[in-house]
Amino acid sequence: MGDEQENSQELVRVSDADRQETADRLKLAQDEGRLSLSEYDERLRAAYAAATRGELDQVVADLPKVKRKHLPSVRADRAEAQKAESKRAYLKEWRSWAGVAVLLTAIWAITSIASGQLNFFWPIFPIGIWGAVLVAHLFWGDDEDD
Repeated sequence: MGDEQENSQELVRVSDADRQETADRLKLAQDEGRLSLSEYDERLRAAYAAATRGELDQVVADLPKVKRKHLPSVRADRAEAQKAESKRAYLKEWRSWAGVAVLLTAIWAITSIASGQLNFFWPIFPIGIWGAVLVAHLFWGDDEDD
């Protein structure tokens, strides 16, 4: 039963994504020096010409297994997604800052009107410090290495 199931897996048709993943594995192997440029080119052609899982597996049979998350294209996609998420978080922080700035300025304005004179603009301290931290983050932000 196990052999029969394995043989049927080899006959499964592959998708363009499967071919691309195999191409990424080949590129990684070539970058590591496991394949010469001519071997890489030959195997890459075979990978894109493969129609079944068995044909695709033969292209990388003598190469070490690589977890999908370590493939160059997956790492690049993940880095791009992390960069976009970081930008969204940074903009959200500025929106929070603006909301607090409006709230504190409104409190200052109401207390100034109630007292009949312009009070010292105390919101400059929390607004200014928070704003300075956000600007500093823009220039020297998190340099997180994965």
